[in-house]
Amino acid sequence: MIKANVYIDHYKWKKKLKDPKKYINKKIKKASKILGPKNKEFSILLTSNLKMKKLNNKFRKINKPTDVLSFPLKEKSYIGDVAISFEIINKRSKISNFEHEFDKIWIHGYLHLLGYDHKKIKDYNKMRKREKLILNYLNKKI
Repeated sequence: MIKANVYIDHYKWKKKLKDPKKYINKKIKKASKILGPKNKEFSILLTSNLKMKKLNNKFRKINKPTDVLSFPLKEKSYIGDVAISFEIINKRSKISNFEHEFDKIWIHGYLHLLGYDHKKIKDYNKMRKREKLILNYLNKKI
C-alpha cells in the first residue's frame, strides 16, 4: 500500500476539501493498482503561494510561486515530499473543478518522486501519458 502523509499549512485547503487527508488517501487507495511501486510512503504539503515562492527560491533559485514542487528521496520505502499551492490550483479550478485540478497536480508531483520528468519532449509525453492514465482510472466509476 502507498501511504501519504498530508500536512496542511494554509487554512483555505479545508474550505475546498472537507478532509484533505482522507481525500488524498482515498484516491491513493483507489488508484494503488496503477500508481507504481507498493509499500512506499511520501508526504504532501498543502500550502500557499507565499510558502511555494519561498521553497521555489530556496531550492530552484526561482523567486516566484509554482503549482507543485517535488523533492525525491532515494530511501528504501520513503520516496520524498510534494508541496502544492492552493492559490494556483484554485485559480485553475475556475475552468474545471477544484478536485480535478488537485488530482492532476498531486499525481504530477508523485510521478516526479518516481523519477519521471519533462525536460525533453519524449519524457514529457511519457509523463503526460502516465498522468492521464491515472486520472482516467481515478475518474472511473468502480
